Amino acid sequence: MARLVVMGGGVSGHTAATFAKKWLGNDHEVVVVTPNSNWNWIPSNIWVGVGEMTKEDVVFPLAPVYEKAGIIYKQAKAVSIHPEGKEGSDKPFITIEYTGQGKEGQTEEVEYDYLINATGPKLNFDATPGLGDGNGQLGPHTVSVCTADHAVHANNELQKIFEKAKTQKQKILIGTGHGMCTCQGAAFEYIFNVEFEARNRGVRDNLEIKWISNEQFLGDFGIGGLHIKRGGYAASSKLFAESLFVERGVDWIIGAHVNKVEEGKVSYELLDGTMGEEEFDFAMLIPPFSGVGLKAYAKDGSDITDKLFAPNGFMKVDADYTPKPYEEWKASDWPRTYQNPDYKNIFAVGIAFAPPHPVSKPAKSVNGTPITPAPPRTGMPSGIIGKAVAHSVVDLIKNGPNAHLHEASMAEMGAACVASAGKSLTKGTAAALTVYPVVPDFDKYPGIGRDLDYTFGEIGLAGHWIKHILHYMFIYKAKLKPGWTLIPE
Repeated sequence: MARLVVMGGGVSGHTAATFAKKWLGNDHEVVVVTPNSNWNWIPSNIWVGVGEMTKEDVVFPLAPVYEKAGIIYKQAKAVSIHPEGKEGSDKPFITIEYTGQGKEGQTEEVEYDYLINATGPKLNFDATPGLGDGNGQLGPHTVSVCTADHAVHANNELQKIFEKAKTQKQKILIGTGHGMCTCQGAAFEYIFNVEFEARNRGVRDNLEIKWISNEQFLGDFGIGGLHIKRGGYAASSKLFAESLFVERGVDWIIGAHVNKVEEGKVSYELLDGTMGEEEFDFAMLIPPFSGVGLKAYAKDGSDITDKLFAPNGFMKVDADYTPKPYEEWKASDWPRTYQNPDYKNIFAVGIAFAPPHPVSKPAKSVNGTPITPAPPRTGMPSGIIGKAVAHSVVDLIKNGPNAHLHEASMAEMGAACVASAGKSLTKGTAAALTVYPVVPDFDKYPGIGRDLDYTFGEIGLAGHWIKHILHYMFIYKAKLKPGWTLIPE
């Protein structure tokens, strides 16, 4: 009997574990190690953050789902990987520390035959002084929608602002809280949902709503922007985004590295070296991501963390990490199988794998400060990658070490994104976009890097309905309800 251990129970890890168990049946074990007791459909946190959904609408307990599936569930955080075993045993294992199940603080060694790292990111609030509390958690000056609990807190604070705005002017600042942030999409959705709710409450005229981002242009989204096919012609996402911002009366600061957060004020540096400050009464700033801080040890106990992980803490896989100028980057640099090059029984999926380089063109301020969006690996790509790696592991277990590995390169993968701009069944809007490929291939598609036949977008009520339906559909899928395997990633 082989054992697959999956570290992490988010979109990618949950997808990998559930498909692997379905395909392996009871002949082999699947173990999920995750510190969370609940699964969270993160794309809907932005609706919790404006009071249009509750926490209970976006989470559900994992234990009953895994019990039904026959998956061994350990509510714990992974601490270290021992890919060569230890003195006296060649069996690889991970060490874990329990966060629940009545075993809080207890440690355990969990052996594996195959390991999938799906730990996702550490929300690195402390990378920006004042954005964090100095202990790795969200600081007191801003809010976040990165977790369901954060979103509940964000909504509570937002409602206070709406109440004040009935009689006095208020300033709202939303965007990214560091020059190397990813996940502009969540902030983009949140700012327009806040603006939409303000109009519905009749307080919009008393609110100054401003966007601050590390993007070099509006509509970059960490993927270097894109051109979308609309009405027979190609329109840039820059034009698309700027039009939306102007239409909704939202001002912007771009190419910005937020370097300090204080009560009611952020300090920032722009690409041209200009230093600025922006005051606020309410701010939601996405933190940068890093790896969760896993360590790795050889059989003799020596530290081999830098062998498995890149300096940012994300796991090395079958990508080309050779440093090279932006002009020499290729779509082929991106991983295909997500297998670690040194330990063939270890894979990394979703945000846990180290990308070879940003997708957006890298930039530094004239002072040398990096201000470049990190590449997104969330949502649809995470699910697709998780499922592909599950396929690979199942084939390795059933057919032996020479089994063909399944591939899911982001440079050969399309993705759909539905970005909410206001939640209402009759007045809501959302931008529905498809992009192919996610990572542009300028050799195959000269000029714009993407296939316009499969890259298009529209904004309107239909997009909102799609996002609303997807919310229920993906939670249904994640709960492994009848027919769940038929719902695409």
